[in-house]
Amino acid sequence: MTIPKSVFVVDLNYVVTLPEIDAHIPGHVEFLDQCYEAGLFLASGAKIPRTGGVIIASAPSRESLEAHLAQDPFHINGVAEYKITEFQAKKHKPNFFD
Repeated sequence: MTIPKSVFVVDLNYVVTLPEIDAHIPGHVEFLDQCYEAGLFLASGAKIPRTGGVIIASAPSRESLEAHLAQDPFHINGVAEYKITEFQAKKHKPNFFD
């Protein structure tokens, strides 16, 4: 069982109205798809209530993750703030990181 060196919870909080967020959803979804394709993101979704989102990521380093997040249209357009928490995945479901 190989556990990645760095696992992160990315907590996004919207700082603008939902109609403004919705204008950037297509670009954000494309960004998410690219990060899944690259093996960076493990899970993501909107918060309930819809005040932001959560991303579970595995990256070589916090700096690497931050560089990727800087390409998110939500970040580029200043519509969300990001809080990143790194943790050690001591236990996980089999094949979760495959």
